[in-house]
Amino acid sequence: MHCYFIVILYSTLGETYRVLSECNFTIFSQPAKGYSDESTVHEDVKEYYGKLLTKTADLKSNACMTVAKPVTSDIRKALEEVHPDVSDRYYGCGLAVPESLQGCRVLDLGCGSGQDCYMLSRLVGERGFVTGIDMTNEQLQVARKYIDYHAQRFGYRKPNTEFVQGYIEDLEDAGLKKGFYDIIISNCVVNLSPDKTSVLKQAHRVLKDGGELYFSDIYCNKDLPAEIRTHKVLWGECLAGALFWEDLMRLAGEVGFSTPRLVTATAVTVGNEELENLLGEYKFVSATYRLFKIPRGAPNTGCLVIYNGNITGFEDCLNFDAYHTFKVNAVVPVDGELASILRRSRFAEEFSFQPCLADQPSSSCVGPKTVTWNPFEVENLEASRPCCGVPKSCCK
Repeated sequence: MHCYFIVILYSTLGETYRVLSECNFTIFSQPAKGYSDESTVHEDVKEYYGKLLTKTADLKSNACMTVAKPVTSDIRKALEEVHPDVSDRYYGCGLAVPESLQGCRVLDLGCGSGQDCYMLSRLVGERGFVTGIDMTNEQLQVARKYIDYHAQRFGYRKPNTEFVQGYIEDLEDAGLKKGFYDIIISNCVVNLSPDKTSVLKQAHRVLKDGGELYFSDIYCNKDLPAEIRTHKVLWGECLAGALFWEDLMRLAGEVGFSTPRLVTATAVTVGNEELENLLGEYKFVSATYRLFKIPRGAPNTGCLVIYNGNITGFEDCLNFDAYHTFKVNAVVPVDGELASILRRSRFAEEFSFQPCLADQPSSSCVGPKTVTWNPFEVENLEASRPCCGVPKSCCK
């Protein structure tokens, strides 16, 4: 379940107006006043994704279909094995697939019909486990229908996937255990939550120490004003609920995550003149960030790291974030925070660590001197840097 297109639209939108009318949705001829509470958002979303959208082709915008990251051959093969009934109901704004997944426990926030979960089921292997959580019963019915199908397709003795109905703002209430998951992914869902702080807090709670939140979402270049934030059409189009990217930095720190590290960023076009006029100067990007749960007070000293090249699909080098590409056997200086992340996460076994030598200047272990995690300054990131660890034929 990804990007929501709420059904309060202008009558001038023609075909969309006709389709929504036939589906018995309430349509306003004037801009809506906005959501009054969290439950209203949830109910509108469940109605839209459970009743109106039946396949990917039903989407009315490209905001939720932007993919910036090249696809490795193992990811492509895993996607090809997903049942068509599941893939036909896929909605997402990026590719939320981190590296080094074998044997991991993974949680997908807003899993919808389960495409990403089944892809991950293949990538984590039979020893791994994948949980999908969604609030929309109709989407979960599709996902659950194919649990046994995919286990048999992958040659597993028993399924390694489960699907839970619940809200991403309250994973505890959904029965998800504290400190259970190695990785949490999400694909164009967090921006549509009415309580993003709770989403981050709950994600932090269910992650193990050293665990990672790796998610793609829509971000804005400025704080959005109330008239946009409360506009139901723009909310449904994944725009009104978009975080100002600096707010993600602040919220992550308040919750206890490491600095969000930008992986990819691609400009989002609205493609609707009427909505563009409402948005004015505000711009949006689809961006993927990775955040780690590193214990407070953990040693935070820069060092030299050497990538061993053992991650499937990234044997030659690993694009870790916008500023760090680790070539196999190359000595790379990293700052204290990144050193702590690599030492205390699942990546620890993928690197060798060396202290800075006494006769070296301290700057040799601080990594890149100029760093910005602003997605608008590194837009179209993947197009501007070499394809690392991905076959050229996959860089599409």
